[in-house]
Amino acid sequence: MSIQTNSSSQVADSLIERTMNGPINAPITVVQPSKGLFHIDVPGIWHYRELLYFLVWRGIKTRYTQTVLGVGWAIIQPLMMMAIFTVVFSMFAQIPSDGLPYPIFAYAALLPWTYFSEAIRRGSVSVINDANLVQKIYFPRLMLPLSGVLTPLVDVVPALGILLGMMVWYGLTPSWSVVALPAFLALALLTALSVSLWLSALNVQYRDVQNTVPFIVQLWLYASPVVYPVSLVPEGWRLLYSLNPMVGVIEGFRWALLGKDSPDYAVMAVSASMVLLLLMGGLVYFTRMERTFADVI
Repeated sequence: MSIQTNSSSQVADSLIERTMNGPINAPITVVQPSKGLFHIDVPGIWHYRELLYFLVWRGIKTRYTQTVLGVGWAIIQPLMMMAIFTVVFSMFAQIPSDGLPYPIFAYAALLPWTYFSEAIRRGSVSVINDANLVQKIYFPRLMLPLSGVLTPLVDVVPALGILLGMMVWYGLTPSWSVVALPAFLALALLTALSVSLWLSALNVQYRDVQNTVPFIVQLWLYASPVVYPVSLVPEGWRLLYSLNPMVGVIEGFRWALLGKDSPDYAVMAVSASMVLLLLMGGLVYFTRMERTFADVI
């Protein structure tokens, strides 16, 4: 926790002093740092759920207020990237697309990728951007990166609508696997949250972290199966490659939306396990560092 705390003796001295000066008319709330390596203030998050709603709503309004295209920006970015990837990697480089039309193949991957990149961009600076709030009041600091990764979810809906329209154009229909789409969207959210926990805490200590995020995202894009299928990766290297948590997310989206052949379940399991490890480590690191946020920020 990033607030000043008092020892039990200091609290007792304060109580004695207040008692001597007059009756105590208001209850005293003592907030102390959490103990233990792994502790999440779930009751606190639930208690401050309205603040989380406000933070997400503020992020949405900030993103779209006084813009000409508004929510159209959620559609333009993946569409432009899809067009460029189709020309460069399909027409020129002749990269295969697992038997699918390349625009559909690329756009289905750009759907979770665009969300992920925007989520970690917002999540990584969430604590710094709300420095005044952190220094003035107590609330679970975990709500800041959480709000950062929740805000871009609103962009998924219109982008998904464009993909469905493209599928109709190419004569493709979703199969029963589409019911698994919410699970892979949740996996994308957890992946973004796990990365944001690390970056937001590091950014408080080292402000140049936020300058490296665009570079990290750019490298991560080409290290993920966005412009190429996982089948291009040699089978002997595939499990090592799937340590990238976005491999499972992207393959899951393609399978759920396009009804392609069943994904490599070993790859999916490794990616999901990596997300879990990153999330656990991020929670431990963030909850440990949040105690000093108000002093360092």
